[in-house]
Amino acid sequence: MTTPTDEPADATEDVQAYPYVAVVVHASGIHPSTSRLITLDAVTFGDDGEHGESLHLAFDPGEDPGPVHMHGLTHEEAGDATPFAKALRQVDSLIDGRVLVVHDAPAAWGFLVSEARRAMNAAAKANRSRGRGRGRGRRRQKVGHVPRPEAVVDTLATARRQTVPLADTRIAAVATQYGVDAPSPVASVHRAQQPESESSRELTEVLIELYLAQVARDPSAVASRSPKDLRADRFGLQRSHVRVDAVEAPRPLDNPGQYQPGKELAKGMEVVVAPEIQMDPNIIIEACMAKELAYSEKLTRQTSVVVCNETTDLDGKAMHAQRKGIPLLADTAFMAAIDRMRG
Repeated sequence: MTTPTDEPADATEDVQAYPYVAVVVHASGIHPSTSRLITLDAVTFGDDGEHGESLHLAFDPGEDPGPVHMHGLTHEEAGDATPFAKALRQVDSLIDGRVLVVHDAPAAWGFLVSEARRAMNAAAKANRSRGRGRGRGRRRQKVGHVPRPEAVVDTLATARRQTVPLADTRIAAVATQYGVDAPSPVASVHRAQQPESESSRELTEVLIELYLAQVARDPSAVASRSPKDLRADRFGLQRSHVRVDAVEAPRPLDNPGQYQPGKELAKGMEVVVAPEIQMDPNIIIEACMAKELAYSEKLTRQTSVVVCNETTDLDGKAMHAQRKGIPLLADTAFMAAIDRMRG
């Protein structure tokens, strides 16, 4: 007998007992559109942190797996691993119906979605060939589906919402800022000699403790989105529809140039939002579009202003903005300037 969701009753009970799944992934590069998933480690857990099922997988990408330091596997180890298509149903069974907890969701969720769709498309192509007479007698391929979590939680984005200082954004470094006992994220001989499966599981367990610490600090600031509200950008990163739509929106107005501190924003100005803000970036981006400002993910010399709350030890977009002489505005100051705009 099955439940109304067509899942076995024991599977549904397991999801109820352990409604969260922490997942740590490593890939051959940084963009899902051009790189491949190489390892995945997952542990289900409950509100009290008690662990349920666990899963560790290494994948053969069928191509260059990239440098060892990205994922911990040699080319030979990756070549002997399982193709993602053969493991997708295992991944589905652990993620479906649960709250997926990851660090840097655009990349982590992006790789999961990208690999699932690649596997599904390959299976569909093979099944079409079978239907046209080629490969008759072969069993129809069933590889699984894009995982269906209830929500996707991003612990890195949560740390920013909770205004935690982040000199290092890696899982272990962020967890340390919350008082979690975590291994040093700095490369060491010990880490290099540790089997990838052990180091990945260690990070997954740290990720669980990090998430619980963030919930304990301020549950209202936990960065969580429905997967239905996310889609791939041109790099395969899973971002909000608001964000991707803003990047793709036409620009009917000329850019009047850089924002001048002490003056007002003007329609057509190009805005870049750095990660180092407390406010939900969707709120800022939606406000930009409503006031006919242009939004860009990439900072260039045409950028008018960068929204960023950091003023010292700048990194990433904010650092490049400072080097190019592009002004920075904190999120609250930027929204106040938005409110002062006419029209």
